Amino acid sequence: MNTSHLLPIVRLSIPLIVGQLGVIVQQFADTAMVGHYGTAELSAAGFVGTVFNMFIFFLLGISYSTTPVVGSFFGRGEMAGASGTLRESLLVNLCTAIMVMVPLTWLYFHIELLDQPEELIPVARPYFLTLLLSLPFLSLFNTFKQFSDALGETRMPMWVMLVANALNIVLNIPLIFGCSVIGVPPLGLLGAGIATLVSRMFMAVAMGLLVFFHKVYRPVVSIPGRVSLRGVWRLWAIGLPISLQLCLETASFNVSGIFMGWIGSVPLAAHQVMCTIATLCFQLVYGIGAAAAVRVSQYAGRNEWDEVRRAAYTAFALAGCCILVISSGIVIGIRPLTALFTTSGEVSLMVMALLLPFLFYQMGDCLQIVFANVLRGIARVRTMMWSAFVAYVLVSIPLSYAFAFFFHFGAVGVWWGIPFGLTTAGVLFHREFRKALGEHAGTKHK
Repeated sequence: MNTSHLLPIVRLSIPLIVGQLGVIVQQFADTAMVGHYGTAELSAAGFVGTVFNMFIFFLLGISYSTTPVVGSFFGRGEMAGASGTLRESLLVNLCTAIMVMVPLTWLYFHIELLDQPEELIPVARPYFLTLLLSLPFLSLFNTFKQFSDALGETRMPMWVMLVANALNIVLNIPLIFGCSVIGVPPLGLLGAGIATLVSRMFMAVAMGLLVFFHKVYRPVVSIPGRVSLRGVWRLWAIGLPISLQLCLETASFNVSGIFMGWIGSVPLAAHQVMCTIATLCFQLVYGIGAAAAVRVSQYAGRNEWDEVRRAAYTAFALAGCCILVISSGIVIGIRPLTALFTTSGEVSLMVMALLLPFLFYQMGDCLQIVFANVLRGIARVRTMMWSAFVAYVLVSIPLSYAFAFFFHFGAVGVWWGIPFGLTTAGVLFHREFRKALGEHAGTKHK
């Protein structure tokens, strides 16, 4: 672990982790409030959320292309290039959001084709529409956030996210349950959707105003940047493999949920609880990985590949230490953690049974998260989607099915397939990083 990189990575990662934890708190609050309003609303929210998750990850992946390009320009002191990339990225991400809205709009008018219970359709439609309208604002925020992160300024997006999450929770109360004082009727799930739409609009506008007018960003955005077709294509070419990699990873967990549903409602409930707990580990490592992406993008821009290597392995060592600590805490506190989500003894016992494969997949997940972000930071992303295809489609999903149904391990077998997929992805990403280092061996900044 290189001490010259340790403190900068910690300083960059803390705001990223705090911002993501704020998102988790907001999601918990949304679920709890909608669940207290009605069971149909909770089911409809889960159904619509499942439909949108893949598209949201696709948009997020496209926005990730901003970090390596801006970071590289910023590392070399080419502010005009960084400024132009911001404008190119806004164009790419907004157009991608509009493109994604086309199939979702078609699906909105043909939602019955998804074969959900009839009583959920009238509840799901209005919520579906509010999330659909929020996608362009989410894409714009993602663009501004990745631009800010690439400059090493991770605190501004954190504060915007925290305020937006608080706004969402505050709006949920009168919009979901109604408020006679201000004349708002109870809107149920539609109210939650409106709160989400408003909070995402706030995020996009607030982050945009900060980027274009705050003094922190002025040295970059005040310089006119040229928008070129080549620059637009470069962002799309970097972002698309990242998007596909994220979608394949998400799909593997979604398929695991389907397998759990085949086994029974208790395993499915335990799967949801365990995935939620696992999110805590993921967000911690993701923050460290994203910080590593910022560091390596700037060093790669200056052609300092020894520093790229040191920053990457420092981030991995730091993430590994953090995972050991938080995993130990989860083992010790698994019973009270499970009690936060369920009072069912059967579900609690199933969660305990899933704890061992959960612990085994943590280091593989740590490896794949850190080196996926490092590859994004150096814009080495072309092989990522193929690595993800091998890891998740050819390894994780088939093994989960085989362990669960051929070897009759049931729900525990589904989860034992996950460590193999994540570790395979991590090994392949690390191998690609080593290959990149080999190609630049001995290269120094001139």
